[in-house]
Amino acid sequence: MSIDESTAAKVAKLARIKVEDEDLPALANEFNTILGFIEQLGEVDVDGVEPMVSVTPMRLKRRVDEVTDGDMPDRVLSNAPDSREGFFAVPKVVE
Repeated sequence: MSIDESTAAKVAKLARIKVEDEDLPALANEFNTILGFIEQLGEVDVDGVEPMVSVTPMRLKRRVDEVTDGDMPDRVLSNAPDSREGFFAVPKVVE
């Protein structure tokens, strides 16, 4: 796939980036370089390769998911500018 100057101008407009007309050939060339690199990545054989989260094999630390601070709705709601029936009250924004 090759990007021409008109396509580069459309991409710049969609991205809301102002690009001068004299800079469009360079931008189109950069897009084509990026697309060429992506095509090279498509040639790599990844059969049997497990997806990884990190480049080093490591396991994230885990902890028990338990409530350690809570059961104090009155203290929490004391910070609210307006509360009703145990909940934060907010102005209606949708009619």
